[in-house]
Amino acid sequence: MDAPWRADGLAAAPRAGTIAGMTIRQLPPTLVDRIAAGEVIERPAAAVKELVENAIDAGASRIEVVLREGGLALIAVSDDGSGMSAEELALAVERHCTSKLPEDDLLRIRSLGFRGEALPSIGAVSRLTVTTRRRGDEAASMLRVEGGAKGRVQPAAHPPGTRVEVRDLFFATPARLKFLKTPRTERDQALDAVQRLAMAYPAIAFTVTGDEERVLLRLPAAAPDLLGGEPAGRRQRLAAILGRDFAENAVAISSVREELRLTGLAGLPTLNRATAQQQYLFVNGRPVRDKLLAGAVRGAYQDFLARDRHPMVALFLDCPETEVDVNVHPAKAEVRFRDAARVRGLIVASLRNALAEAGHRAATTVAGAALGSFRPGGGLAPHRGGFAYSGPSPSLPSGLAEAAASFYEPQPGFAAIAAAAPAAAPDPNAAAADARQRFPLGAARAQLHGTYIVAQTEDGIVIVDQHAAHERLVYERMKARLAAGGVARQMLLLPEIVELEEPAAARLAARAEELAELGLVLERFGPGAVIVREMPALLGESDVSGLVRDLADELAEFGEALALKERLEEICGTLACHGSVRAGRRLNEAEMNALLREMEATPHSGQCNHGRPTYVELKLGDIERLFGRR
Repeated sequence: MDAPWRADGLAAAPRAGTIAGMTIRQLPPTLVDRIAAGEVIERPAAAVKELVENAIDAGASRIEVVLREGGLALIAVSDDGSGMSAEELALAVERHCTSKLPEDDLLRIRSLGFRGEALPSIGAVSRLTVTTRRRGDEAASMLRVEGGAKGRVQPAAHPPGTRVEVRDLFFATPARLKFLKTPRTERDQALDAVQRLAMAYPAIAFTVTGDEERVLLRLPAAAPDLLGGEPAGRRQRLAAILGRDFAENAVAISSVREELRLTGLAGLPTLNRATAQQQYLFVNGRPVRDKLLAGAVRGAYQDFLARDRHPMVALFLDCPETEVDVNVHPAKAEVRFRDAARVRGLIVASLRNALAEAGHRAATTVAGAALGSFRPGGGLAPHRGGFAYSGPSPSLPSGLAEAAASFYEPQPGFAAIAAAAPAAAPDPNAAAADARQRFPLGAARAQLHGTYIVAQTEDGIVIVDQHAAHERLVYERMKARLAAGGVARQMLLLPEIVELEEPAAARLAARAEELAELGLVLERFGPGAVIVREMPALLGESDVSGLVRDLADELAEFGEALALKERLEEICGTLACHGSVRAGRRLNEAEMNALLREMEATPHSGQCNHGRPTYVELKLGDIERLFGRR
């Protein structure tokens, strides 16, 4: 290798730290351990996660975690699990020593930990003490590791189980301390790691204690039996962590597709958040942050939420060990599936079916936000009620007004809603009116400001946004028409040739028949190109080449033509918005009641296509409290 040259043309001596003139050598074991620790233990929360996972794998029924100064001064994890012998303890702090791969088969991993890196990595950057005892042993064993230097195993006093103490985390790598957040932030991250594991294991009791012996988390153990397709106590455990609002406004998920099983809870669309932080996904009991799973959740809810809002979910996927690779990330935070498209399809279908079964139901937090607006200093809380969409409705693409008219077909008993109608006298039949009050959305009593329908139920009132409600009804009809009759196509006057990479063109050609069912007709046009002859009529004037390239990318990643389906549904939403009863239109009593009855019979009618609630229900007791009657 030539020496570097200076600006004056003279050769300069090699700089310190360059390869020139240096010999290859093997790094000392302590430095190797610290480098490995940097991959596995990036912050206190990572150490807590690894230690709690070890306790779960040891069969613990009770796990206690102590944090001091966010985990930098002390992390202590105690459990009542199986414990270790003195010989096993000596090996436990050596790299790549594990009891969790009995057959040395990385394709059949049945435990949370398996790499054998957690304890040696933690010991390389801290002052580590492990005290453990097996049931039936006369005494416990203790071992200390300081900055990677291992001591000798000594006898100790300790009940059955294991206690791991980590003091002065990163004292051996002080540069890492500069990149950590405040102790409070680090503590919250560690608490989140415990909560995620606690969601997946409701049969284990968890306690987390912070500075000054303050209890940060206390979760009693729940019964491990199966009840109604989901582990007993899971809803209770999720309610304790995510809040009562989630437990009360979530639908149960329980689906099986071949050897894949999906369970959990999914929040109603009107219970949404500004970020995806409260989406919890688990694979074989392992908390993961996976783009495929997160994308599946987003796809399942895309009909019901604005793009800047996110649902609350806790989903648990169980599958054979051979169908998922958990060994693709040092911290085991990501996974890879053998058949990613099948997993995504299961999640999307399960969520949509569960939301459809919820019918017109809306989150109870909508009523809470409405009641808050009546109180002094109160106001609607967008993050609780999901009042997210405030912009104007998107404009229709050119040529789609006729499509909107062709899709809109009023149902029997509801035909007059689409046209202005004169006001009618109230129904003289009081018995019939009383009978309507027993319906979930009650009997219509009045229309306010030409926009809101007020209905009376047996135990309260319902206020309906007539435009938002009818928009959802029209949209659901459009989707049913698409599913039943296929997608209308329009021929391009000049077929468009789209040049692609050869594998992408081959993928599209192989799925040409399925794409034609969605209204896109294409065929091969020489090497690395396809020619598009027909497009879905709903899309109007679209970027043909951009759509085709998006489809090719999604076929490569998911095996499904997602973009086309989502764009069609987006156009349906726009058509529904413009084809529905507008605010300001006067409706008579029969028309209002017809709208209420159709809402009750239509899935997802509790929210419009933008995620706004279509109605607010106020119980009589809540109204009486507003007036001091209770």
